[in-house]
Amino acid sequence: MKLIDPIIQFHAELQKIRRDIHAHPELCYEEHRTSDVVAQKLQEWDIPVIRGLGGTGVVGIIKNGNSGRAIALRADIDALPMQETNTFPHASKHEGKMHACGHDGHTAMLLGAAHYLSQHRQFDGTVYVIFQPAEEGGGGAKRMIEDGLFEQCPVEAVFGMHNWPGVAVGTFGVTPGPMMASSNEFEVTVKGKGSHAAQPHKSVDPIMVAVQIAQSWQTIISRNKSPLDTAVLSITQIHAGSATNVIPDDAKLIGTVRGFTTEVIDLVESRMRAVAEHTAAAFDAEVDFHFKRNYPPLINHAKETAFCVDVMRGVVGDAKVEAQVEPTMGAEDFAFMLQAKPGCYVFIGNGEGEHRDIGHGLGPCNLHNPSYDFNDDLLPIGATYWVRLAETYLAKT
Repeated sequence: MKLIDPIIQFHAELQKIRRDIHAHPELCYEEHRTSDVVAQKLQEWDIPVIRGLGGTGVVGIIKNGNSGRAIALRADIDALPMQETNTFPHASKHEGKMHACGHDGHTAMLLGAAHYLSQHRQFDGTVYVIFQPAEEGGGGAKRMIEDGLFEQCPVEAVFGMHNWPGVAVGTFGVTPGPMMASSNEFEVTVKGKGSHAAQPHKSVDPIMVAVQIAQSWQTIISRNKSPLDTAVLSITQIHAGSATNVIPDDAKLIGTVRGFTTEVIDLVESRMRAVAEHTAAAFDAEVDFHFKRNYPPLINHAKETAFCVDVMRGVVGDAKVEAQVEPTMGAEDFAFMLQAKPGCYVFIGNGEGEHRDIGHGLGPCNLHNPSYDFNDDLLPIGATYWVRLAETYLAKT
């Protein structure tokens, strides 16, 4: 690997920052301490700061030369509402809050890049370093854009990165086009008529209607959607009833739909609604159908993806870059930024979990697992990638 020496020498400081953030996790739109830490570091390094976009967002502005060209590098800063089982010294100090997705590491890697760029400035133009709140379900990227992110920070392109457990440290993965799925959720209430369970003929049983709807919905994936298109429809909750001898008035179905194109999601939503309404009508019941679209699919732009592949290969070598990585049904609100600007989102390998300190939980080192911890060996790798990306994109001509 061709890592930048000053960044390697700054590794201990980046680890200190990362572990401090890990020990003090904050949920979406509550990242006040984290934002203060980020802003303070940027200002210490003579980087002007914009605060308040997206509520708790922070943007650093690193300029050099006379060019009007500009790009943005983005990291997310929020944690998850879950209990950490790790007991090492930098484990979460806040009950029910944990950096279980590595946003602490993403923040530290981008801070490492910002520090180097501010000290060396071997580029011509402007690098905006975006520290975004509320990725975990809060849509912080969309909120920052609505607050005027790209008006205040006019850029040609925007780039993001996420650690990926199970992939070797020192490797990168990316693919052009759809790389992560859209995230959508539904809540459907079947309204029937309750009765004594010993007199079911006097009821309109919402549980049986819900079961029929649940089974029929799966034919949307297998019979309505093209086999060449990918989608997932998962019912994750069914709520009904309160006693063994009571048929309830209603039953509720809750879950998620994922897909890589808006057209597929349009089809799935339309068919779900039709199947639910007509199935309920066949049993003299009614439905209250709600379908919420959270994040759009994350679609990498071809030109920017090819550029990122070249940069990654320059950092870790050809053999350590997978340029056609398998897309994931996970979702990411960086998708909103890629709708607004050209850009690319990449994965950086986080290893198998052997890096975790003594005192880690017994579970695997997977994203959103209570035993997860970010691999600090990534810090100089990710920071170097960010620097080389910025320097190459804004190369002096």
